[in-house]
Amino acid sequence: MTRHHARALMLQGTGSHAGKTVLVAGLCRLLARRGLRVSPFKSQNMALNAYVSVDGGEMGWAQAMQAEAAGVPPRVEMNPVLLKPRAEGRSQIILLGKVLTDASAREYSRLSARLWPAIKSSYDSLARAADVIVIEGAGSPAEPNLMRRDLANMRVARLARAPVLIVGDIDRGGVFGSLVGTMALLPPSDRRRVRGYLINKFRGDVAVLAPAIRDLEKRTKRPVLGVIPFLLRLNLGEEDSVALDSRPAWRSGDLAIGIVRVPHIANFTDFTPLEDEPGVLVRYAEEPRELEGVDLVVLPGSKDTIADLRFLKSRGFDAALRSHVTRGGAVLGVCGGYQMLGRSVNDAHGVESGGREDGLGLLPVETVLERRKTTRRVVARWLPDGPDFEAYEIHMGHTVPDADGRPLFAVEGAPEGCASTDGRVRGTYLHGLLDSDAARRRILDWARATRVAHRAGAAPDARALREAAYDRLADTLDAVLDHARLRDLLAL
Repeated sequence: MTRHHARALMLQGTGSHAGKTVLVAGLCRLLARRGLRVSPFKSQNMALNAYVSVDGGEMGWAQAMQAEAAGVPPRVEMNPVLLKPRAEGRSQIILLGKVLTDASAREYSRLSARLWPAIKSSYDSLARAADVIVIEGAGSPAEPNLMRRDLANMRVARLARAPVLIVGDIDRGGVFGSLVGTMALLPPSDRRRVRGYLINKFRGDVAVLAPAIRDLEKRTKRPVLGVIPFLLRLNLGEEDSVALDSRPAWRSGDLAIGIVRVPHIANFTDFTPLEDEPGVLVRYAEEPRELEGVDLVVLPGSKDTIADLRFLKSRGFDAALRSHVTRGGAVLGVCGGYQMLGRSVNDAHGVESGGREDGLGLLPVETVLERRKTTRRVVARWLPDGPDFEAYEIHMGHTVPDADGRPLFAVEGAPEGCASTDGRVRGTYLHGLLDSDAARRRILDWARATRVAHRAGAAPDARALREAAYDRLADTLDAVLDHARLRDLLAL
């Protein structure tokens, strides 16, 4: 059958955040460096960070990153089903790059029969063009309440006839119990598909694990194919907001950037390039006091703009932002953050929370949320004289400035974004703005103009940093994996 043309390997986990996403990216780069045509695949992804493919389809940011590691263009078929959590236990369902519907968990389970054919056809399409497909599972395959409606783990492994490696995160503790427990909960037919384990995020001397590894292998009759060290400062971004829980304190001399962590934060990978900038420190703030000493405040994207706008007001961020601007500080809003900075957000159609909410009043714009979703890749020009840079839009709304608003960019000849008359507050719908080295430099120069001037370090090339991270990942895997067993699994 055509869908099995490509060889496949699937990574599943003992749970979420075991490191599957990054390991798939590393395997994609490792195999691509050996001259193989490689594609990532994740049938169903629940994430707040999204990417727009060349054909205008929305897909998980993680699969776009994995595709970049593999050296191939991102395609929506690499992530046919994307779930974007919204308010009150509902998620927006993106099918093959386009909005299908909103659904609760119960409603979603009834959609599986409709979604599975798209998953199969997507895999078939990738399998016809690739030598190897590296598949990422979701969460854990050993959840008894989810097995019957599985769209992401063992059902996909059966579709692809893929051997499975279970990934465990030793940094969290309990990895051996988690691996044994996962195997114990799997039905015998699925257990037979598991061919081994990867122990991820280890710190220290791997020799101390030898007795535990021997015991695991004896109990489960499966080998450990590698112990992967904890890799610091890969800076490839994270899929979910749990990764934002630990952020550093300010240091003297840094350009301090505070990103407000709203409850429905989305596309916070927009800000990963800032963390590699010399002399720049980024921190996420849940309380206004955490913005003390900040030079630039950023309002990120949101999956529920009105709910997050109400959150900002309830916590006192509205007063804190006005005070920050009065003192001469800078504020940048991206997508939902741009909408919040305006005078009002009107959700008459119930696209998100519904109703109308006064905005923060820092930009002379008004927003109407719309049922139709905009997803497109663009080339934007920073007004008035450049630079030009690539970006993408993912939003459900239309924002209109009044005569006091100054556009920031030109996109296909039309004005985009808005700046306040004093230039201290700026907003845009453009995701990926900070991936452009020249555009990021303009943002940082603007932020530095609000504080005591100092020499900025050389701007790093964001793409080059990611490429270096992929190679570092591949080098690490090359050094620690059992290559004989890996070749056997892939029939190389």
